[in-house]
Amino acid sequence: MTWPPRTLAIAWAALLGLLSLTVFLAYQPLGAFNLWVALAIASAKALIVAAIFMELRERSGLVIVFAAAGFFWLALLIWLAGIDFVSRPQFPPPAI
Repeated sequence: MTWPPRTLAIAWAALLGLLSLTVFLAYQPLGAFNLWVALAIASAKALIVAAIFMELRERSGLVIVFAAAGFFWLALLIWLAGIDFVSRPQFPPPAI
């Protein structure tokens, strides 16, 4: 049996730790701060996955720029969808 490289084991442990932190904090009364904590933890998980499993830490600068552009585009689309959702009138309209 071969063991996984040390970096993969550390990344796996970090992702499991962040998952347990997410579950723990989901049941804590953080109020409006809950969203920002969840987004920070999700960003940390995404950075670990991008650096380790997508192997971006071993790639050239151009590959990293294109990966960052993809993440920027995803963030822009999520932001625009959120703005669209918030700016719409109540649906379905209230009954008369």
